[in-house]
Amino acid sequence: MLLSYLESLPEPHILFDHDYRIVASNTAYRRLFATDETLIGKTCHQVSHHSEVPCDQAGESCPLSAALISGQREKVMHLHHLPTGQAYFNVELTPIRDDDTLYFLEKMEPLRIDTGSGREGRLVGKAPAFRRMLDMVVRAGESEISVLLLGESGTGKELVAHALHEISPRRARTIVVVECASLSETLFESELFGHEKGAFTGATSAKQGLVESANGGTLFLDEVGDIPLSMQVKLLRLIETGCYRRVGSTELRHTDVRIISATHRDLKTMVKAGTFRQDLFFRLSSFPIRIPPLRERVEDIELLARTLLKRLPLSRELTMTPAAIERLKHYAFPGNIREMRNLLERAALMADGLRLTESHIEQAMDDSIWASAGPADEHSLPNTDSMHRTGGNEPVNLKTLESDTLKAALAQHRGNQKSFADALGISERTLYRRLKPRRE
Repeated sequence: MLLSYLESLPEPHILFDHDYRIVASNTAYRRLFATDETLIGKTCHQVSHHSEVPCDQAGESCPLSAALISGQREKVMHLHHLPTGQAYFNVELTPIRDDDTLYFLEKMEPLRIDTGSGREGRLVGKAPAFRRMLDMVVRAGESEISVLLLGESGTGKELVAHALHEISPRRARTIVVVECASLSETLFESELFGHEKGAFTGATSAKQGLVESANGGTLFLDEVGDIPLSMQVKLLRLIETGCYRRVGSTELRHTDVRIISATHRDLKTMVKAGTFRQDLFFRLSSFPIRIPPLRERVEDIELLARTLLKRLPLSRELTMTPAAIERLKHYAFPGNIREMRNLLERAALMADGLRLTESHIEQAMDDSIWASAGPADEHSLPNTDSMHRTGGNEPVNLKTLESDTLKAALAQHRGNQKSFADALGISERTLYRRLKPRRE
């Protein structure tokens, strides 16, 4: 009876005893581990971890140990060894009593996390800091709780938002991204809530807003700290009631969205300064998740570098020498993963062969004027306000000097402002403002 039940389940399942020994498995589980051999008698950690000791003795949390204490279902996130490589799984273990014998039913669901395949749109990592963050993602993913992603520019907050959506009950519907930093105050309301025909000059037809497009799915507010203060109260009303009005309409509309937001700003400081509403902050930060910067994930440098090389649109497949990888490991990456990608792309263009060497990495670093900058946000641009005169003691216009410096750097990106802004970790709007000289 129990075996028939296991076979009816589409997800990989096994049943094992108090000693971790497998007593039954379904076809999905055997297919996952690409084996037609019997697994009966083997331990779960031998099969999925290639380990002779249980998970809690090998540095991971063990759901069986937790279930013995709690007497109820337990969930963990594990990195399993498959014939095709390593992969992250959400593991759910349920104690089952059959007569006087206690068994444990384990279900495994794969996560959209990359451990080296190079697939686009996947999180990549194995470092402890990354896995702690990932555990928080798994815990929040299956709920409806509002999540606030906190991290420096370039750490991959949007990828984390997509991972949250993919493991949520809303994964069958869409996730809509709102780039708050790129929207002016006048555009924000129209883009978010939509507008009616004739609501303003140029509104020649009615337009559906992003909150309406995300109905039933997830609304991801990227760089939420840049939302104009006047618009924050309307966003708060949407989160609290699910209701909104299109611009130019009195009709109250309703949408069902799960809110995920992200910022590199210190929202608590903004609340104290009066530039961010406290009530909105509390609504958005029901479950904050910190995204670790790359300098806290040194163990992931090699994996990330090799993965990013696979993702670059290159005409040939490149490898890296051990010395090149070591050079990357000893660099702080203030621009995080975004900066690493740009650096590797420059290094690849400098390499004529099929291997990136330490010399290529050094050249790419030397050509980057932002390599030694501080945290990659708009405040880390060159501080020309502290410069008063040129070497010839002639007074200069500070804003013009800043603008000229940035224009010279922009030339290295062939005038591509989006590419340059991404490399600096700022918005195009901020870059445009900095490029425009202002007379003192």
